[in-house]
Amino acid sequence: MTASPELTRRARIVRSRLAKRYPGTTEDLCALDHADPFQLVEATILSAQCTDVRVNQVTPGLFARYPDAVALAGADPETVEALIRPTGFYRAKTRHLLGMARRVVEGFGGEIPSRMEDLVTLPGVGRKTANVVRSVGFGLPGLPVDTHVGRLARRLGLTTATDPVRVEEDLGRLVPPRERGVFSLRLIEHGRAVCRARRPACDQCVLSDVCPSCPPVVSARGACRT
Repeated sequence: MTASPELTRRARIVRSRLAKRYPGTTEDLCALDHADPFQLVEATILSAQCTDVRVNQVTPGLFARYPDAVALAGADPETVEALIRPTGFYRAKTRHLLGMARRVVEGFGGEIPSRMEDLVTLPGVGRKTANVVRSVGFGLPGLPVDTHVGRLARRLGLTTATDPVRVEEDLGRLVPPRERGVFSLRLIEHGRAVCRARRPACDQCVLSDVCPSCPPVVSARGACRT
């Protein structure tokens, strides 16, 4: 389905203003510390139900102890559990990490694949994580949809969907492939800083005059113009 001209215009304004508010590439904006796609997969697995700050506190020890897929594939589970315990759900995350590493070694020669259909075969890697790896780790089109992205996309009227895959599809019609990863990260930054779940700071938002969810008294001020 082709997006309406009004929706296309709103999406263009949103992309432009968020780019000015949160400049940088996907690597610049990614909050998870990593040196390569393998470390990014590890960090993203650990980030489930955990803050990025806490993950970044834990990963240096994990990366140093197991520098590549081969090393992690042969790791002792109890040792890994001890290293990642602060991230929560450490037993399940250990199973995912070790299973992911073994799959990477056995199926992909020890290197993280870049194709979506390959990434989602890795234990602990769903579509959201795969899109993170594609966009941040490889510079390829990928639009991760987390709770921030879904919430903001609905508030901005860019989608009505609640299913992450549908949200990704709707945003994909409005965002050029080369911008999808960085657009997702900018929505996440904006969701954390301004458009928060419980108390969005509409009076501080650069999108207030184009956001259909913004209270009329705020949007009427026209704080930001095209």
